[in-house]
Amino acid sequence: MEWGEPLEAALRREFREEVGLELTQIRFALLQESVLDEQFYKPMHFVFANYFARSSSEAIQPNAEIAEWLWVEPQQALEHPLNSYTRLLVEEYLRREGGA
Repeated sequence: MEWGEPLEAALRREFREEVGLELTQIRFALLQESVLDEQFYKPMHFVFANYFARSSSEAIQPNAEIAEWLWVEPQQALEHPLNSYTRLLVEEYLRREGGA
């Protein structure tokens, strides 16, 4: 986030900059906190403000910060080695959308 930037504006900007997607139907999902969790590459304290959103495009244009990515349906995501925070977010999406 940039100074003075609302969360949803930061979300829209980051998705546009990171993967070239325009988001619609943005809605708050959940808040998570990670304190010095070993799942991450170095000790950090994160506060995750998680949102669900849609995009009319599937034309991903990853920028140089993204080393590897995969576009899958939410249920398929659970078959991959996700960190516990991402897994919880996907499970919450499936629960709310009736897919779990």
